[in-house]
Amino acid sequence: HRKQAVVIAAMTADERLVLIRQERIPIRAVIWEMPAGQVDEENPSATEIEATALRELAEETGYRLCASGKVTGLGVFFASPGFTDEQEHLFLAHPVELAGKRKDEEAIADCRAFSVGEIREMIAENEIRDANTLACFARLLARGLISLNPKDR
Repeated sequence: HRKQAVVIAAMTADERLVLIRQERIPIRAVIWEMPAGQVDEENPSATEIEATALRELAEETGYRLCASGKVTGLGVFFASPGFTDEQEHLFLAHPVELAGKRKDEEAIADCRAFSVGEIREMIAENEIRDANTLACFARLLARGLISLNPKDR
């Protein structure tokens, strides 16, 4: 049994997605991924889950939702249902803006905004290989919130 978690696709006004490059000790690698984190509450409300997503975004990236921005829930998925009952809540925050520094205690080596085409290429080349980011990117595509235009290929 594991706590619930959040994954947040943070999109800038110019339609770029913010990724972090984070050290992942179990796989002995530093990888690009979307910001994510566990929900502290045992039986969280929808409001608490969304607040966790925005807090993780700020802590891991230094970005925040713009005053005119909107958070869209993208549903839930199970990262590894054969091993754990952990639920991952997916969100899109758009638009976001850089508002400060990320927390020093996070093991994050870099933070950058990428075009959808760049992320598609990173997935194709196996640079992005974590379930959270792959699931969130797929959900964004399936919902029509991002697209793979021919110019992005």
